[in-house]
Amino acid sequence: MAAEASSSGSVPASTGTVTTAVPARLDRLPWSRWHWMIVIGLGTVWILDGLEVTIVGNVAGRIAEDGSGLDISSAQITGLAAALYVAGACSGALFFGWLTDRHGRKKLFMLTLVVYLAATALTAVSFETWWFFLFRFLTGFGIGGEYAAINSAIDELIPSHYRGRVDLIINGSYWLGAIGGALLSIVMLDTDIFAKDVGWRLSFALGVVLGLVVLLVRRHVPESPRWQFIHGQGEKADRLVSSVEREIEQEKGEKLPPPAGEITIHQRKSIGFGLIAKTVFRRYPRRAVLGLSLFIGQAFLYNAITFGFGTILITFFDVPTGSTGYYFAVIAAGNFCGPLLLGHLFDTVGRRIMISSTYLVSGLLLFGTAWLFDRGSLTATTMTACWCVVLFFASAGASSAYLTVSEIFPMETRAMAIAFFYALGTAAGGISGPLLFADLTESGVVGDTVLAFQIGAGLMCAAGLVAAFLAVKAERRSLEDIAEPLSTAAPDAPGTEGSGAKTA
Repeated sequence: MAAEASSSGSVPASTGTVTTAVPARLDRLPWSRWHWMIVIGLGTVWILDGLEVTIVGNVAGRIAEDGSGLDISSAQITGLAAALYVAGACSGALFFGWLTDRHGRKKLFMLTLVVYLAATALTAVSFETWWFFLFRFLTGFGIGGEYAAINSAIDELIPSHYRGRVDLIINGSYWLGAIGGALLSIVMLDTDIFAKDVGWRLSFALGVVLGLVVLLVRRHVPESPRWQFIHGQGEKADRLVSSVEREIEQEKGEKLPPPAGEITIHQRKSIGFGLIAKTVFRRYPRRAVLGLSLFIGQAFLYNAITFGFGTILITFFDVPTGSTGYYFAVIAAGNFCGPLLLGHLFDTVGRRIMISSTYLVSGLLLFGTAWLFDRGSLTATTMTACWCVVLFFASAGASSAYLTVSEIFPMETRAMAIAFFYALGTAAGGISGPLLFADLTESGVVGDTVLAFQIGAGLMCAAGLVAAFLAVKAERRSLEDIAEPLSTAAPDAPGTEGSGAKTA
């Protein structure tokens, strides 16, 4: 389908192709109320994810107690249930990632939120252990789809000058939910207010209510124009961008500058897993190593160790089950402050320096924390302070993993690439990690927990070294400049590894 000619960017090409300035038009937009709508509509779900996952971690001890309504142990919740949640997330990322590239970002980020909310609601009414496990898996299935649909939409709608900081802050907003979840769990675990078998259920139910509000807001977020013009909807993309341009010109009171260039796309409906793998590993092998390294490092640190922090406090520092939320709220605040305060540096100082340094610094600080813990020098308060500092840097690094894989591969593969690396990296660190580290952190042996810390720290440092050599210079560059679309780039065209073009 050829695009209709217009003065604002699309001109006719031969049948099955579209020549458009849509990417350049989107990238030259100043920050506006429209962009805030995108951020609120897409970013708030991470707050819900943080709320829900943190509640699970903090109420694990209560659910394991007699009278909770479930016959389940704390180790099963932080180990098997956590692994099932991550397995669901990996499966959902691949399934919904494929659908996202095929049917569009908007349809899928609506559908995945519905799946996520339904599964969370059904978790709240768990009456048997198998039911709890099943809907932890399905909750992860929905959130995995969110990662692919939302990160691809964010990067395709946000101007290149702001893409890094916005992506990091949105992914980091997970920790605002974690703060709320930690504090909420304190109230919900108070048996003077709620019975043992009621409080933890209401925690999940509250997340569902908040999610319904997000669902209403998200209806106003548009489809990605980049997805539209590559899938035969060039006219729709042109009309959407034109309406946004008019809105922003009215808001700013001045005309926008002309776009910087055009791109010609040979339209296609979808791309399969085989072509994704071929593109990622044959055409961009160094970028593939980078993506896997970043995801595996952060997955081990967070899924395997951080989410067991409440168990560590209870086991080694005799912190009451109902009080772990206070400590977790503090480290969650450190996690959110990292992307918030460091995010703009990813767009100014640059991706390579910031990605490598956040991974390396957090890894080295965690080695130091392990050493202090092994010596018996830490209390519950000082342990929390150490983790807060570690995660200030680690959170910015972990968020940059999602940013990296969503911008360094061709746009036809974007959602699938996010899903692919999320699934592979998280399966390596997020499924095996909880199963391994649940026993280490609950054993009551200091050396076992020190080992868990050291493994997480080592993987973060290793990923940081990989980023120091392989990170791509993507700051303030158009997505199409970072990786030319498959529809236009020849094997040796600029922008591919192996050519003379500068790609990193």
